Amino acid sequence: MKVSIIVPVFNEGKTVGLILDKVASAKLPPGFTKEIIVINDGSTDNTTNVLRASKITFKTVNHPVNRGKGAAVKTGISQSRGDVVLIQDADMEYNPEDFVRLLQPFLDKRTTAVYGSRFIDYPLKLFGKNKTPLPFHWLANKGLTFLVNLLYGNFVTDMETCYKVIRRDTLVLLDLQANKFDIEPEITAKILKKGIKIIEVPIKVKPRNYDQGKKIGWKDGIAAIWTLFKYRFVN
Repeated sequence: MKVSIIVPVFNEGKTVGLILDKVASAKLPPGFTKEIIVINDGSTDNTTNVLRASKITFKTVNHPVNRGKGAAVKTGISQSRGDVVLIQDADMEYNPEDFVRLLQPFLDKRTTAVYGSRFIDYPLKLFGKNKTPLPFHWLANKGLTFLVNLLYGNFVTDMETCYKVIRRDTLVLLDLQANKFDIEPEITAKILKKGIKIIEVPIKVKPRNYDQGKKIGWKDGIAAIWTLFKYRFVN
């Protein structure tokens, strides 16, 4: 079974080389192979130079201008040839060492979608050495996930996770439209609306702050809410 690993990149020159090394060396379950597809989404820093200098084997698709994560993911899907698609951010928040646990459920042919959940083992801590970075983001993610469960009558713990692993034929059928960060709620809404079960596995993350390059903001939260209502009651 082949897994297509899609890596959307926008101005991640400091980390993209490191994450690609980790992706390339990451172990997979027995019987899995990988292809790596990098979508350089109009980067204006040194990302392009880092990609050109990399010794890793991957396919690169360049967007002339920045179009957003959703657009990059859709481009990656169109270029993918794997049985399943795995989305990997280009920063260092998510660790490719989790690939094995994310892909293991696909050994069962009935599995369609697997999410890596940050919240199964990521409690909110407001004080102390290991306090939660960006606690308002933690609360916002929890709130959006609660809304998903309320609207779609399902139970997931982490709707906004980057680590979404989905069979490619299912992703194509979703007919994704979002171009920005609203790709996350759109994928989840359309999967749940089709009655597809999402299997969640615990992952660990190292959240970064805005000074370190975090890009998602409160406007994206509003867009996520609208997207969840739209696909529940309109589309």
